[in-house]
Amino acid sequence: MPTSSVEKKYPFDSSFASNAADVEMVSQMRMVLAVAVLLAVSIDPSVLSIVNTFTSLVFFFYLLHSIFVYVSLLQDKPFSKSVLVHRLDVLWFALIVFFTGGVDSFFFLLFFFPIITSSFRWGFEEGGKVTIASALLFAASGWAMEAQHDFPQLLLRTIFLLTLGYMGAYWGESKVRLMHQLDLLRDVSKLSNPRFGVDHTITRILNKTRVFFNASSCILVMQDKDSGACSLRSVSEADAGSYMTADPLSTEAALPLMSISQNHILLYSRPPWPVMSSVFQESFEYDCAGHRWNKSKVLSSKNLAELLEARSFISVPLKLRRQQGRIYIISRNETLNKSDALFLSHISAQAFPVIENMELLDGMASDAASKERQKISLDLHDTAIQPYIGLKLGLGAIRNKASFDNVLNSDIDRLIGMTEKVIDDLRNFAVAFKTGCDKKEPIFMSVLNQQAARVKEFYGIDISIALTGNVKVSDRLATELLQLVHEGLSNICKHTLAQKGLVDIQFSETLLKIKIENENKTIPVIDFTPRSISERAAGLGGMVHVNQGQGGNTVVTVEIPV
Repeated sequence: MPTSSVEKKYPFDSSFASNAADVEMVSQMRMVLAVAVLLAVSIDPSVLSIVNTFTSLVFFFYLLHSIFVYVSLLQDKPFSKSVLVHRLDVLWFALIVFFTGGVDSFFFLLFFFPIITSSFRWGFEEGGKVTIASALLFAASGWAMEAQHDFPQLLLRTIFLLTLGYMGAYWGESKVRLMHQLDLLRDVSKLSNPRFGVDHTITRILNKTRVFFNASSCILVMQDKDSGACSLRSVSEADAGSYMTADPLSTEAALPLMSISQNHILLYSRPPWPVMSSVFQESFEYDCAGHRWNKSKVLSSKNLAELLEARSFISVPLKLRRQQGRIYIISRNETLNKSDALFLSHISAQAFPVIENMELLDGMASDAASKERQKISLDLHDTAIQPYIGLKLGLGAIRNKASFDNVLNSDIDRLIGMTEKVIDDLRNFAVAFKTGCDKKEPIFMSVLNQQAARVKEFYGIDISIALTGNVKVSDRLATELLQLVHEGLSNICKHTLAQKGLVDIQFSETLLKIKIENENKTIPVIDFTPRSISERAAGLGGMVHVNQGQGGNTVVTVEIPV
């Protein structure tokens, strides 16, 4: 019997439950039921064992309630899409049954409307709650109407409600689970921007898979078929919003995780209670060739569970062209089942072959970029560094010709110092560009501080640097971010009279946001879009907008989806 709630089992948005077309259809059918019941009573009151003014008012007010819910839906009120609506239906139907004869009322069939609605929109737990509440209220209303004289009918109808309600809740859970599985498969099939790197894409898929199963952690262990080298990636709740690189793993350490046959899917679970849990523990292997589940050795699975610190885990093989490995979903609280294990195999078959192609293309691009960097670094020395060296020599010659008391000596010395600084920066850049050194932490932060210090030295503008979230980025992304910041600071220096500025970089699980702000006390913010920054942001799949911040400051915001 499914026992997990939709919110725990499927921690995504509730868009399936609040689908506009489904909600509108349900609201319309609620009004149809209310009108039909009211007409039936008005045309032939003899169908009721009890007829009085209060009974008619109950039918009439339920019709008003149905109309109110539908109008709220048209106005897009949150109430019309909440679980409260079908829970109120249960109370209304309990009143209708009570005032129309209790156990003898044929209106008890109305209870199936909220049962089906809740089950197919919210899953088993909500459907089960509505089923039990409907059965209890029906039994209570029947008993209040002295149904002890007709106890067999009361018992039969109550069991009828419970039985069909359970079936509806079970099938509703299957529908909700299927919709969320399709949503996850579609989500993991979306590749992140290649400039974010393969590590980011793999981490994103592992983390979304972990969240879907409400698991404690997700482990990916891989082994190269040629060299035999092993690597390990582990994503847990504490790693949300950051990407994880592959850590090398010795063959001995990887052996317990890789000892399962590549043709088998493994499932292990034990009950949550500590007493006698070893007696009721289960371990199964799914034969991918024979398409059947078999009992496996409980002892070996238990040892692996102790190694993983798991009460329940599932493991599926991963076969690629150059690598093989296994994915582990580890849960310390939830009980994973066979359908979870089979669905995990669909995720691995859907997502990881595409990632392997992406990694291959990324390697080809990196090799081509490395050769291009070597060529550009040679050209850089001749076309950029040499002219600055000539400029430095020319300024030195002018300085030597100037008299001791020349008023321009300090300005010439300042220009010579700036030229020497630019030459050093260009030489360092040429070396770094040729070798393709990574711009990761802490180099990423240090380069930002260097840019801010240079702006302060040359232009007298104070630039504050603020970072929020995990700053662990790939080399390609770090290069793009640094260039975006450089363009923004250059615009502040060239086109504003600001004396202060701010660079605020915010990293989250789904969005990377860069805010470049400068003070603007006199000139109102005009509607413009920085062309160079916009083009770079568009290359990363992002967008740029300019608005007015606190104190009239100009804020250029770059948003890049992760």
